Amino acid sequence: MVYFAKLWIFLKYEVVDPELWVAVRFAPAFITNWNVLFQTIFLTVSLVYDLMEWLDRHDSRLGRKLRFTRDVMFSGLVVPLTLFISSMFWTLFWIDRELVFPEVYDQLVPWWFNHCVHTNIAIVVLIETVLQARRHPTHYKLELWLTGGAGVLYAIVYYTIYFCTHRWLYGVFGIMTWWQVCLYQLLIWSSTFLFYYIQFPINRIFHREESTTEKNVTQEPKNGVPNNGFEEPSSGVPESWLKQRPKSQFENSSF
Repeated sequence: MVYFAKLWIFLKYEVVDPELWVAVRFAPAFITNWNVLFQTIFLTVSLVYDLMEWLDRHDSRLGRKLRFTRDVMFSGLVVPLTLFISSMFWTLFWIDRELVFPEVYDQLVPWWFNHCVHTNIAIVVLIETVLQARRHPTHYKLELWLTGGAGVLYAIVYYTIYFCTHRWLYGVFGIMTWWQVCLYQLLIWSSTFLFYYIQFPINRIFHREESTTEKNVTQEPKNGVPNNGFEEPSSGVPESWLKQRPKSQFENSSF
């Protein structure tokens, strides 16, 4: 993040090459950089929550909010965007790198930074998905809104840039007709939702057993207190005696 900010600030007014001009002038508009920002926020929230857990303050009101924000951001933004970016980038790169990362960009972006923002991010997210138990969505509707909202907002950004400058952020759009662009856009949106949905079955493979908290929630009545706290009064007759009485005698009993 620091390297990207330094690169953008110092080169913003020095680049004259048209291809590099797009990369530098519109650097904040690239989805890769959006994802770096989302991951930075997620990691910051996670770090603060871990510190609160270490101080035994994680069950406070702030701690619960941080945990909720961390889990919703991870499932709704970090996972779908990261896996989409990594898979789509390297697929297009190996087909023809000019479609997504022209060779001229190597003058600005070293190979190690390219792998940091397109390769390592997916590895870290997959490890997090496997290690941390997130068997179900934290807030299903909110996470779907985050996933869909990010996709729609980003589409508005790069279409606006195209209509204003007549240049695509990504070369792959430039070789398509408009109906192909529409189909490709549907592929982008559907793939992000696919990555959102598959994270939970993958997590359940490694976390089959429900946590103690989940079991307690499942076993408790909806009101949280069995029978509203009411206990049926005892008849005073030993249970063993009732079991040993003949059925007919039990049916005629006044108990």
